[in-house]
Amino acid sequence: MAWSLLHAGWMHILLAVLNAHDWTMRYVTTFTTEIFSLLNSLIYFHKAIQELQRAHDHLSFAAFLYAVIGAIGTMMVAIFLSTAERWKPLFHRYVRMGLAEYAAAISIVVFIGMPHVGELAALDRSTLHVSTSFRPSDPERERFFVRFWELPVEWVFAAMLPGFIITVLFFFDHEVSSIICTIDRYGTKKPSGFAWDIVLLGITTALCGILGIPPANGLLPQAPLHSESLMHNEKEEMLISVDGAEKVEFRDVKRVYEQRWSAFLHAGAILVFVSPPFQHLLGLTPTSVLAGLFMFMGEQSLSVNPILYRFFYLLTPPSELPALPADVKSYRGIHAYTVVQIVVTVVIFIVTLTKAAPAFPVLIIILVPIRLRLMNKMWHRETFRFVDAWACRKGTPEDDKDLLAGEVNEKNEPNPRLAGDALTNA
Repeated sequence: MAWSLLHAGWMHILLAVLNAHDWTMRYVTTFTTEIFSLLNSLIYFHKAIQELQRAHDHLSFAAFLYAVIGAIGTMMVAIFLSTAERWKPLFHRYVRMGLAEYAAAISIVVFIGMPHVGELAALDRSTLHVSTSFRPSDPERERFFVRFWELPVEWVFAAMLPGFIITVLFFFDHEVSSIICTIDRYGTKKPSGFAWDIVLLGITTALCGILGIPPANGLLPQAPLHSESLMHNEKEEMLISVDGAEKVEFRDVKRVYEQRWSAFLHAGAILVFVSPPFQHLLGLTPTSVLAGLFMFMGEQSLSVNPILYRFFYLLTPPSELPALPADVKSYRGIHAYTVVQIVVTVVIFIVTLTKAAPAFPVLIIILVPIRLRLMNKMWHRETFRFVDAWACRKGTPEDDKDLLAGEVNEKNEPNPRLAGDALTNA
């Protein structure tokens, strides 16, 4: 594993140096990013089920039932508190903001403490495994660093293939996450540092290889959740024309606080809780609470995915569906598009459960040419304009084709002045 991650590290840095974002993600549409986001939601829900399955295998039946209650309770309390900003006029505005922004943390603390109250304390429970001494958690290892230089040369080169797959997964995951957390509705003004992010990700991936620990890059749905927590109202100045005269008008717009403190504090908190004695506190966390957190994160990612809302359209009677733009004739194409996204997501999710799981990022990337080369022959152009768009830039692939066709027509059309001169000479 060490050499796979070391190869992934220099591949990340190479992608950043070559500014890969500009010549890769420019062809990605929301068709692919929505599928990837839905896949992440399914994986989070699946991880929660796996945690509860382990609880069923190792705990008494009564303790397992409480584990289910604890998982669902952690998720429901977090979802409930995340809506606190809509509780007006209940509580002060800053209290509501605090409850909403720290909904998951509050719910986790509550359900960590609950098993220690009353008769629940007598139940057996499964908690997170933590290290009790400053040594590798694997009992077979004596040092923190992996002796990667002892691997035969042929295996060093063979490790490039899994390193490439890891790079594809991490690069796409990071790019999609960065795009989703800086979309127009967040009103970000500062440019995104895609290249620097990828360099940092490459360095941390290589360090994980040297330390012999699994690489970590979970950005969906954490990155969008972070942006949501930083949303606030701002007064924006606008110039409008009234009866030929310009007038200044102020309107409320939602933007994110663009700062570095929250990310810095998150990183600092992680460092604090992986060190004693705070690591001992992590060891008090029931795995059922972790399952509840997975379900909450899956729900939060799913709740903002357009696939979910178009799926609801499938269940809505035709008479109750909202009106479509004049160019889109019916919902049939939209429904078919949604079904294709759901089926593709399920197929890729099934692949992640098999031995072919490491190759699933390749399937995600294959969706890009399928959308641009194959699907455009099966759906009306106006339907695509309604449901799809470029992920990293304004407009749709269909708009670009129309623009290109217009430029070609202008080149092929005869110049009227030159045509007149030719007739005069004749």
